[in-house]
Amino acid sequence: MQNFTKTQLRKNKKYLELLSKDFPSITSAVSEVINLRAILNLPKATEHFLTDIHGEDLAFNHVIQNGSGAIRRKVMEELGNTVSLEDLEELIPLIYYPQQKLDLIKQEKKGKYLTNWYELTIYRLVKVCRASAGKYTRSKVRKSLPKDFRYIMDELIQEDEKRYNKRDYYRAIIHSIVEYGMADHFIEEISTVIKRLTTDHLHIIGDIFDRGPAPHHVMDTLMHHHSMDLQWGNHDILWMGAAAGNRACIACAVRIAMRYANTRVLENGYGINMLPLATFAQKTYGDDPCTDFYPKNIADKNASIDIDLISKMHKAISIIQFKVEEQIIDRHPEYHMEDRCLMRAINLEKGTVTVEGKEYPLNDTNFPTLDPENPSKLSDEEEHVMSLLCHSFRHSEKLQRHIRFMYAKGSLYLTYNDNLLYHAIVPLTEDGEFDTVVYKGDTYSGKALMDKFDQLAREAYFSNARENPPRNDFLWFLWCNKKSPLFGKKKMATFERYFIDDKTTHHEEKMPYYKLIADSEEIADKILIEFGLDPKDGHIINGHTPVKTKNGESPIRAGGKVLCIDGGFAKAYQKTTGIAGYTLTYNSYGMTLISHQPFESVDAAIRNGVDIKSTKEIVETNSRRKTVADTDIGKDLRDNIYDLEMLIAAYRKGFIKEKV
Repeated sequence: MQNFTKTQLRKNKKYLELLSKDFPSITSAVSEVINLRAILNLPKATEHFLTDIHGEDLAFNHVIQNGSGAIRRKVMEELGNTVSLEDLEELIPLIYYPQQKLDLIKQEKKGKYLTNWYELTIYRLVKVCRASAGKYTRSKVRKSLPKDFRYIMDELIQEDEKRYNKRDYYRAIIHSIVEYGMADHFIEEISTVIKRLTTDHLHIIGDIFDRGPAPHHVMDTLMHHHSMDLQWGNHDILWMGAAAGNRACIACAVRIAMRYANTRVLENGYGINMLPLATFAQKTYGDDPCTDFYPKNIADKNASIDIDLISKMHKAISIIQFKVEEQIIDRHPEYHMEDRCLMRAINLEKGTVTVEGKEYPLNDTNFPTLDPENPSKLSDEEEHVMSLLCHSFRHSEKLQRHIRFMYAKGSLYLTYNDNLLYHAIVPLTEDGEFDTVVYKGDTYSGKALMDKFDQLAREAYFSNARENPPRNDFLWFLWCNKKSPLFGKKKMATFERYFIDDKTTHHEEKMPYYKLIADSEEIADKILIEFGLDPKDGHIINGHTPVKTKNGESPIRAGGKVLCIDGGFAKAYQKTTGIAGYTLTYNSYGMTLISHQPFESVDAAIRNGVDIKSTKEIVETNSRRKTVADTDIGKDLRDNIYDLEMLIAAYRKGFIKEKV
């Protein structure tokens, strides 16, 4: 115990008086210190990292259910020597999807066979749950238990069924659960507890939205997760801007949905009314084949989708997007994006557009709403469509609830247990220095820049959308500006990909960060130090840029200091990457990178035990097993111990009276 001087005790007396309300005696304070010191020696809990989900809700949900293989490993470790492989392959999907698997099993087993199966299965699930709970305090485990079965589960988990005096007691509990018809409910609840205890904390490192069919389902799942954080990705910030009412962000979010024929997320997910856009597109582009706006991955879509109409809507909203983006650029010369004003660079008479000083022929010259005298001005009908879309986005209760959750749980970056998490980049110059941004006369770079942008992103959403200029324009800046830590490229060549056949104009040059960070431990160390982390133990974990595994690219970079875990969750990227995503786990033994093959289906997992095929790669093994003392929580606990020891000293030296 620390020695405290009278000066220290006197200086902190007011705080200690407040602390004494929770610990009114020496005994209560000492008891808490003993508890906290013991917790410091428990093994570090498991963290789970995912990134670039892009709306692939079924694959995402399965990875959450199986803990990137952690559930399977836990079952095999605990039961592999005593239970047949056939029974284990039945038990594992039961933990993932208890309700659906139970429905199937009850069709196969009847009467006495079902009763015996229930008792044996509950016995096995309790053993797995006990193993999962082994690294936590009894108090934390108890808090994880469902209210309906808290006492029963606590008894089963904490007791040893082999103990002679308790053997019949233990069996009677399980028998009674089945006899009184509570087996299904119990199995569902204990499966949830197993998953919760196997993975203690979840990190989502950006890009929940766009491309895939159901980011709204992903958000629903995250909002019910017991412990998680998220770092915003560029596609997330786009939807955050749309929810804030920014016109460019709204138009771009709708355009991407049209590009992937994903009306489901707009209409069914968030109740966005697409009828005005459809009506306008059909009227304005009815005779236009809109060939270059044909949606992607259409083979995966419902055959009932009107592809012709989607293509016309796609073109209509694209033109609106380019116009309202130019309006933002005009409002903000400090964004230095004048070269992206390409609507005003169109020459309708010649059928060309000038990009970066060079003239290119347009592959499409049908611009019925383009006013050559004022190219960025919306037509009256476009203005009407845009106003209705803004109203829909601003008044979507579910979207606003999801975005507020992203602000509450999210940030531009996070330091957590010696690791630095961010979605894309920390802006760097060609020579490896931190790039600067001047905002209202002050210069920011490195961590200060990220902190400032985080603050401005919050102000942008919570400010008055009717301000002139609206502060929510900054969310569009974060989406596509070369100085944005979420973008990482010198331009976004959306216009060129649609309207210019010369593919040299489609190239989006990456910022210097990517070249510098690929092999340089020195640059990685510099970034870690900037964010207050020790480069000997720290890692940078991010996503954003799909790792082309089939071409030999590795997610492990800069001598193991940088882990880029975007492996292609989105189906749109899987042909490029060759896999279906990376995930990362970090437990007391070290870091493990897991690469996943495409997810078949929930039905295949339930009926046939078909799990995602995954390959593990040990990134780093700890020289000694990490404990809670080595974590951020451990730092907080040591601070608490220090304060409690000061309180104990104050009691013993008579500075504060015990309240007994």
